Amino acid sequence: MHLGRKTLSKYLIENVSGSKDGADLAALLVDVAAAVKAISALSSKGALGGATGSMDTTNVQGETQKKLDVLSNTAFVNTFELGGLVAGVASEEMDDPFPVRAPHKRGPFLAIFDPLDGSSNIDGNVSVGSIFSILRAPDGKEPEMQDYLKPGTEQVAAGYALYGPATLLVITVGKGTHGFTLDREVGNFILTHPDIQIPADTNEFAINTSNERFWEPPVIRYISECKAGKTGVRERDFNMRWIASMVAEVHRILIRGGIFLYPKDTKEPLKPGRLRLLYEANPMSMIVEQAGGLSSTGRERIMEVVPTQIHQRIAVILGSSHEVARVIQYHQEHDEGKGEPFSSPLFSERGLFRA
Repeated sequence: MHLGRKTLSKYLIENVSGSKDGADLAALLVDVAAAVKAISALSSKGALGGATGSMDTTNVQGETQKKLDVLSNTAFVNTFELGGLVAGVASEEMDDPFPVRAPHKRGPFLAIFDPLDGSSNIDGNVSVGSIFSILRAPDGKEPEMQDYLKPGTEQVAAGYALYGPATLLVITVGKGTHGFTLDREVGNFILTHPDIQIPADTNEFAINTSNERFWEPPVIRYISECKAGKTGVRERDFNMRWIASMVAEVHRILIRGGIFLYPKDTKEPLKPGRLRLLYEANPMSMIVEQAGGLSSTGRERIMEVVPTQIHQRIAVILGSSHEVARVIQYHQEHDEGKGEPFSSPLFSERGLFRA
């Protein structure tokens, strides 16, 4: 039992219910928590629950769908459709937004979500998660595509669930970032991480170094300096982390600091990034900024980008403010023709091809 400890419902009553549409927003976040509990139960059973393995289908991204991808998407869609609090939903697993229609009640919000982030980790029993973003719906009419294409600054709430050794729900309603842990015995989310603050400094970076040959010079410069450690210009050692689950990466950063980079690269030149703006980058940016961190493409604040497509991709660099600011500075210097002319470390002065 957690006598005296604040539940998610109590937190929402105290911090959300008094604002515009506050009671509805609080109820919607309770519905999100219910979907998270259902997905947590499915994921915790693994192969015993028949949720592992792949489907014979791909999503709009061209990615092979895992069984738990589809089950998680269904859990969210059913929850939102039956809850009467949203007018429409958009998901990574659906080609187009899904409007809520009669006989279901249409609500004042739009829900945009990635039902299962990091699903490539499922069969390896590595942490996965869900990410969601809440926008206001248009008054009195069925939402159209442009109603979903809003910059992240217009989010009224955002959050993620992490399905790990414990199930956590981390949310923001614009009043800081707060973490709740699921007590499985009583079925309540309990406030365990109030007012999370990301340390401004860090010695950890997270990036997929297998793509190094495709990075832009500012990213190569930054990572090269980190890898040089005490012998380089940073004069301290860094550790690298990579889980291939954005939720797990961001959660680690919230708890102990760090920087996460999934930058623009030349591997697929027509794509301005790999992660999706509306249901990955925007909600995570709101969470990180509300916790005192920064989130940028390297050239602009992510939450100020005006979307043009529902599945639009973008470069993402977020986390501890001092490190993100340094990467932004390197992009600016590169674009202005300043700074050091970095290329692949293999061809640098200390590389294998030393002159």
